[in-house]
Amino acid sequence: MTELKYIAVRNFLKEQIQQGTFGVGDFLPSENELCRKFSITRTTARKALDELLKEGFIEKKHGKGSCVIERRKSLGLLTVKGFSEAVGKNVKTIFIQKPTLQKLNSSIITALKDEDKKSDYWFFERLRCVGETPVMIEKNWFSNISLPKFKDVSFIDNSFFKTLSQKYFIEIIGSSQELRAEFANKEVAKILQIEIHSPILHISVQFKTSVSNLTIYSELYCNTKKFPIGNNYYI
Repeated sequence: MTELKYIAVRNFLKEQIQQGTFGVGDFLPSENELCRKFSITRTTARKALDELLKEGFIEKKHGKGSCVIERRKSLGLLTVKGFSEAVGKNVKTIFIQKPTLQKLNSSIITALKDEDKKSDYWFFERLRCVGETPVMIEKNWFSNISLPKFKDVSFIDNSFFKTLSQKYFIEIIGSSQELRAEFANKEVAKILQIEIHSPILHISVQFKTSVSNLTIYSELYCNTKKFPIGNNYYI
């Protein structure tokens, strides 16, 4: 029973963080407050907070309590981070293709999981710019099993990951990447406004999420001439 209670408290607090009720820098209710609110022991309250600490949602400040922090969970070579935050405020996001349901597309380079090979996919494509300069083409696919009504969703702050977190309570928990130095083909060159055969960085990413049957596949085409790719990933 104790285990079920601490999970319920952890999930409640996590949803409050994901929805923005508790923002970065805010303090969560104290252990005593959680005990009164949920009729639990301090041991159960502490265990719920410890789980949030392990998941990277909070840090404990001595004498003050549990403070919500920005999650920057390392994902292999890259880090999940909002595009605007990673690059700066002078950014623009343009939908080349809004979310549509389609069959498996050969543009997915990274190896698909067996359970995903027979599924229909949500696909969307965006151009990410700094000022008026195009810097990255972003193509994304994921199975419609977990998000059947994704077509009508409005992105929060133009961030796919933030939308998953705050609207669906889905978190990115791991990834694998492949990086390739390539020459831009005609399509990529036109979108990025560069010469055909200009050097670009092609990144294939497979994201593991907190939902067991939801894997996100991304193909990124980056013009690194003016804006090099560091250890921050943004989508």
